[in-house]
Amino acid sequence: MEIRSVGVIGAGQMGSGIAHVFALAGYDVKLNDISREVLDRAMATIAANMERQVARGRITAEARDAALARIHPTLELAELGPSDLIIEAATENEELKKTIFRSITPHLAPHTILTTNTSSISITRLAATTDRPERFMGFHFMNPVPVMQLVELIRGIATDDATYQTLKAVVDRLGKTASPAEDFPAFIVNRVLIPMINEAVYTLYEGVGTVTSIDTALKLGANHPMGPLELADFIGLDTCLAIMNVLHEGLADTKYRPCPLLVKYVEAGWLGRKTRRGFYDYRGETPVPTR
Repeated sequence: MEIRSVGVIGAGQMGSGIAHVFALAGYDVKLNDISREVLDRAMATIAANMERQVARGRITAEARDAALARIHPTLELAELGPSDLIIEAATENEELKKTIFRSITPHLAPHTILTTNTSSISITRLAATTDRPERFMGFHFMNPVPVMQLVELIRGIATDDATYQTLKAVVDRLGKTASPAEDFPAFIVNRVLIPMINEAVYTLYEGVGTVTSIDTALKLGANHPMGPLELADFIGLDTCLAIMNVLHEGLADTKYRPCPLLVKYVEAGWLGRKTRRGFYDYRGETPVPTR
């Protein structure tokens, strides 16, 4: 089937980025959140990011204006129901996601494809809460969505091939690259990335290196664009911990045990850039290591 209209549930960092790229690609987008403040902030962020693309010559002012006109913010989840494609981009919490899918299922059109932007949670389990597991998939964008080129496509046990092929065509139209992954905890990217971040936190916890030395070592020694602790702050330490817990519980292997220091930072509410403190303190002009 051809996708023309898209509903995005959640207007945070990921949801706003997803709405951004779909609108630029010519799709009509309904962007939903439970907070008017969050929706207003998302629209301002999208406009600012598109303006940056105009300034860099990547899109025209006309394309920006047309894309912004295609995004329709709404507080009413049911308004997304008739969309051809729905992408859930709420917080990485399985029970919250299941509640969202149960809430929207009665409002869906018969042909609607449901997807989740989860970075780690079982697609099969989430699909089982809906009336259409054959038209349900993992549709995992990378952060920041307008910049990152990869989209993981994850089939649940019941996902049919038509759904996969439809979403593969959508990824192509967005100008991104699809990477098919099996429905195992954390899929491909986070199965590799988050344990590396966790090991960096252990390296800090055990006193092998400081925040600065660990990040410098990986940037210059492994040619990573960001150090692992800097990257953890960018992702959000709560999200990193949630994914490590999914890996630890789903694979029952002690090598995925979250570092106690990571747990402690999350307990303190030091979640990284979004709270202005994590492994770095972002409250001044220059980030300063907190340990």
